[in-house]
Amino acid sequence: MKIKIIEALPKYLKPKPDEKKLGFGQHFTDHMFTMKYLEGDGWYDPVIEPYHYLQLDPTAMCLHYGQEIFEGLKAYRGKNDEIYLFRPMENIRRMNVSAERLCMAPIDETVFLDALKQFVLLEKEWVPREAGASLYIRPTMIATERALGVHPSREYLFFIIAGPVGAYYAHGFGPTKIFVTEEYVRAAPGGTGNIKSAGNYAMSLYASRIASDMGYTQVLWLDARENHYVEEVGTSNIFFVIGDQLVTPPLSGTILPGVTRDSVIKLAAHLGINVDERRLTITEVIDAIEKGTLKEAFATGTAAVISPVGQIYYHKKEYLIHDGKTGPLAERFYNEIVQIQYGNQEDPFGWRMQIA
Repeated sequence: MKIKIIEALPKYLKPKPDEKKLGFGQHFTDHMFTMKYLEGDGWYDPVIEPYHYLQLDPTAMCLHYGQEIFEGLKAYRGKNDEIYLFRPMENIRRMNVSAERLCMAPIDETVFLDALKQFVLLEKEWVPREAGASLYIRPTMIATERALGVHPSREYLFFIIAGPVGAYYAHGFGPTKIFVTEEYVRAAPGGTGNIKSAGNYAMSLYASRIASDMGYTQVLWLDARENHYVEEVGTSNIFFVIGDQLVTPPLSGTILPGVTRDSVIKLAAHLGINVDERRLTITEVIDAIEKGTLKEAFATGTAAVISPVGQIYYHKKEYLIHDGKTGPLAERFYNEIVQIQYGNQEDPFGWRMQIA
């Protein structure tokens, strides 16, 4: 499938932001990729064109029945101006899993990857040169059929936008404070907790606001059945170092199979670190903190890579982890993954994809 490219006129190009003050999700590039789908015809009209508003009919089904999925990945600039993607095929495959779960149209992996590459190459001057900064890429699919009445849409729009980003959290790479909610749940067995659907994030906002109002960075979600087993943190997967083992909840259908999560597990095995994917209760976590066997905790995700956890709030009580400081393993994983992403060290896993 040939992708048409329509470049923005020079007079409409945006000024580049200060790379030392990027923040996250505040700036967007000059172009976007779009492609349409019609049942019976398949995907058509792939084009990279100037960034623009979307036009949707008020009855577009994404607005009423929630058929909206997305992904998040990054492009990185190496020391010699190389441009890299990090494990893009994992994001492409995961998006198709999300599409299947919500009865949406899958996208050919080759077409998806080609669109990513051509889009990033056109916008390569937007890939930051500042250390620690990157180009965040957001592929999205929405249902666009004009209809009311609950049924899978017969029309879809797939688009890719991107923007330069710095640290996900304003405090940068440092310990976060997480709030354990006992009143609200993120996902139930048989639901959509294992995919990146917009609805998963909408339902998390209320508990997240409660946590934020109390001074906490993220919410630690517990399972929906017993409200006792640890699942994930906000937009990230969670890891605990208990004794000599790295422990993380298993992929049981209610948490997102994070690309960074998988990278940490594979990297840990490569480094000879024991990884135990098993169910663990919040009581076990608190007991391990009190006994001193929980040495550190951290969350993983594309946006922040590794987020050390320095404090947990549970049952109206605060618990410090590693004296509220970043643990050595979290720091090691962060450095190892980031060095691979930016092309600064050997990539024994084949994760780094150079596109320029």
